[in-house]
Amino acid sequence: MASETKLFGMPEEKGRWIFVVLGFIINLCLGSVYAYSVFNVPVRKLFDIGAFDSGLPFMVFLAFFAGIFPFSGRLLEKVGPRKLGIIGGVIVGLGWILSGILPAMIPSIWTLIITYGVIAGSGVGLAYSGPIQVATRWFPDKKGLAVGLTVAGFGGSPFVSAYVAKALIDSVTVLPTFLYLGIVFLILIILLSIPLKFPVAGWKPAGWTPKAGAAVASADYNSSQMSKTSSFWGLFSCFTIGSLAGLMAISISSPVATGIIKLDSAIAAILVSVFAIFNGGGRPLFGWITDRITPRYAAILSFVIILLASIGMMFAGPGTAALYIICFAGFWLCLGGWLAIAPTSTATFFGIKFNARNYGIMLLAYGIGAILANFISGFANDLFGSYLRAFIPVGVLAFAGIFIAFFLMKPPKKIS
Repeated sequence: MASETKLFGMPEEKGRWIFVVLGFIINLCLGSVYAYSVFNVPVRKLFDIGAFDSGLPFMVFLAFFAGIFPFSGRLLEKVGPRKLGIIGGVIVGLGWILSGILPAMIPSIWTLIITYGVIAGSGVGLAYSGPIQVATRWFPDKKGLAVGLTVAGFGGSPFVSAYVAKALIDSVTVLPTFLYLGIVFLILIILLSIPLKFPVAGWKPAGWTPKAGAAVASADYNSSQMSKTSSFWGLFSCFTIGSLAGLMAISISSPVATGIIKLDSAIAAILVSVFAIFNGGGRPLFGWITDRITPRYAAILSFVIILLASIGMMFAGPGTAALYIICFAGFWLCLGGWLAIAPTSTATFFGIKFNARNYGIMLLAYGIGAILANFISGFANDLFGSYLRAFIPVGVLAFAGIFIAFFLMKPPKKIS
């Protein structure tokens, strides 16, 4: 039963929603990486490099974000969400600030890869874990919705950050933009992490019991047990495909708009902000869908959308702005969806006890998707002179994902 203690001066069932608000705002800062397509062309011009090289900071950022997450999950269990959020916030801010300073001294894309990709990406990997686990533990009755709303800030961040970054780049150039944003992120993430905490073990809302027939874990699986199940590999594969499709679209949204659809750069930046609404909205939407129709069918729905969007982009060209907007809105929506489907499914399939470290391992799929996304889009553009060829393998993978989800995305059999 719920305790009689207060939370933010309210009964716990109401006060717990404050954690969702705090997590949402923290994720607004962390998710500014999704505005990287606004930085892409200025970075390319600054260092006089090709499309593949200019995408490397984005790729490395996401790879380190995902790669450090297993460590983040274990550290969270030891120090709690407050301390981990503060540590992560310091590293995130430092990475962005150094990205605005060191490349001016050492003008190489590799400097930005280290400061932005390695340092800032690692900081996000640390800070991202706490708000998700706080939402998961305070909302056993609404895991998908609460997690979706929390991480909606990550996906919706470019709605703010892309517009702000574009204005700053036009005003003060690209490197000072990194610096100014880093100072803001440093302050906000630290302050908003201070109130974060977990409920007492076993906490649940008064009168709540799981619905009969709901997809739930037969036991609490540790990471070793989880990795031996077909459910894990099914979810991991689907998460990789969903991440690949969405992250590729995010990284090339602005170049595709200006280079293929022939839109003005200012309009392209505005559209990135619009797409961010779909990315942010996809998280609570697919979180709610996952709660309602199970992770399996939520995943299948996302892959159908990705497949249709990939086919649609085969017909894109100058003047097809409406087609571009519809297709890229679908890609961004589904990436947001997977950042709700994956954590909700991990907790649902494998239990809460080891969920922080389990989802840390699951998020490696996101990092793999980021690496593959940059390779596919970068080589497609450098070899064929267009990003459009990249959507062929994305569509094929989405088609395969439908079958993987149908057969493997379900709770594993009881631990023997």
